[in-house]
Amino acid sequence: MTLCVKWPNGCRLYDIHTGLQSQVVRIAMAMDCDFLVIGAGVAGLRAAIELAKSGDVLVIAKDSLRESSSEYAQGGIAVALSDDDEVALHEQDTLYAGDGLCDQRAVHTLVEEGPAAIQDLIEWGAEFDREGQKLSFTREGAHSRNRILHAHGDSTGHEIARTLYRKASSLPNIRFESYAAITDLLTVDDRISGAVIFEEKKGILRDIRARAVLLATGGLGRVFKETTNPDVATGDGVAMAWRAGAEIDNIEFVQFHPTALHVDGAPRFLLSEALRGEGAILRNKDGEAFMERYHPYKDLAPRDVVSRSIVTEMRRTGSPHVWLDLTSRDADFIRHRFPRIYETCVAYGVDIAREPAPVHPAAHYAMGGVKTNLNGQSSIPGLYAAGEVACTGVHGANRLASNSLLEAVVFGLRAGRAMSIHRRERAEGVSVRPPMLIPNLTERTIRDLTWEHCGIVRDRAGLEAAMATLDQTEWAPASMPALAGIELRNIHQVASLIAQCALWREESRGAHFRTDFPAKSDAFLKPSEVSRPPALSR
Repeated sequence: MTLCVKWPNGCRLYDIHTGLQSQVVRIAMAMDCDFLVIGAGVAGLRAAIELAKSGDVLVIAKDSLRESSSEYAQGGIAVALSDDDEVALHEQDTLYAGDGLCDQRAVHTLVEEGPAAIQDLIEWGAEFDREGQKLSFTREGAHSRNRILHAHGDSTGHEIARTLYRKASSLPNIRFESYAAITDLLTVDDRISGAVIFEEKKGILRDIRARAVLLATGGLGRVFKETTNPDVATGDGVAMAWRAGAEIDNIEFVQFHPTALHVDGAPRFLLSEALRGEGAILRNKDGEAFMERYHPYKDLAPRDVVSRSIVTEMRRTGSPHVWLDLTSRDADFIRHRFPRIYETCVAYGVDIAREPAPVHPAAHYAMGGVKTNLNGQSSIPGLYAAGEVACTGVHGANRLASNSLLEAVVFGLRAGRAMSIHRRERAEGVSVRPPMLIPNLTERTIRDLTWEHCGIVRDRAGLEAAMATLDQTEWAPASMPALAGIELRNIHQVASLIAQCALWREESRGAHFRTDFPAKSDAFLKPSEVSRPPALSR
């Protein structure tokens, strides 16, 4: 409930739920840009390239322009381009992995438009691995054909991001701004009109007005104690869209990558599924290859199965990790095929060509996010989303390996194309900058809580305990925010959404596993949906 009091130059909104005032300012018709793209990963850059045909584009990154989840994507990009593959088979594999919750139209769009999207990247200079003149394809878990393209062995995301950045930088209509964190979205008459930016180096807040806004903010892995994601992955896009009133779907489905390097003092560096595709075997502390007990695909089973199997094996043997063993392959092959992984492991004291690597599951990818249609449109006019922050319905309950980069490229393009219709829209009206509150919980407390109760294995008691702690949080106003406070608010709110939706889904499906509801239920063959009125937002 909101009380509005008229003032000569606008009005102030008083939110009875927070006791704070929201500044409301009448804005002029002039725009700071036609299109605002929040995030400089693959999805954001592909959208920006398309949008540059229709107007002025501003791309904003919270950190450097090179710091995104795209940069760390090792596994590859899946596409039906090999001689023995078909689009229909890629569609079938994706639907199988999604465990009944995929939107079939979205999956068909992904696999049908994927080949052309890859050809665009190649024309723009992307250097995918080849055997002679032919593209080289490999296989990963739950794929029925060799359809994974790699670049420089294990730097596929980096290569695609490099290609798109070079293309975007060549277009005069695209501008970039780094080290600028978005605190909230601006609204005018129930549509998105821009965003509020915090420039950490200057310590200032400023509004950016745009005809349409794209969220391409990436993932939310930092919500959990253990994650393969970069530090920037704090769920910013999901949190700010939710505060603005957008619908969030399937946020309980978080994919935990089975094999993150588990060395004291080292980051949870991802050891790609491609290692297992090339013959790596998971072994317990006794050296036993254990996956054959859990799934007929053994080490190439779907990621959720592998992650739960590892946790079960660790508990059974009392070990803090398991081992990933690729020593059956030639050392030169390993160094050539996985140069980045090999060098990183060596830097932390593990030579994967000579010894198994200690591994442990870690939060890796969010299947859910801001609900969009096939053109990236959210439930709020003027707001779009693409990439990991979005829930297109492609991944369902569990992402098929290496579909994420393809989704970012295909749906980034589609979002950019759809956003171009806003280039002639006027933006007169009242622009609302929401108030900002900061929770009194520490980031470590929240991340420990979500890892323990909202992680790989869940139950009612744990989810209710997590929600109780998060719901009882005290909030304090921030007159001038810091980046740590902005991220803490987002982490808290995304953790709350995950716990809430995981509690609602009384079944086990895909990446969501409830020990108290271990079977699937047809009653939950639908997405979880959650949103809140903007007036209630913290």
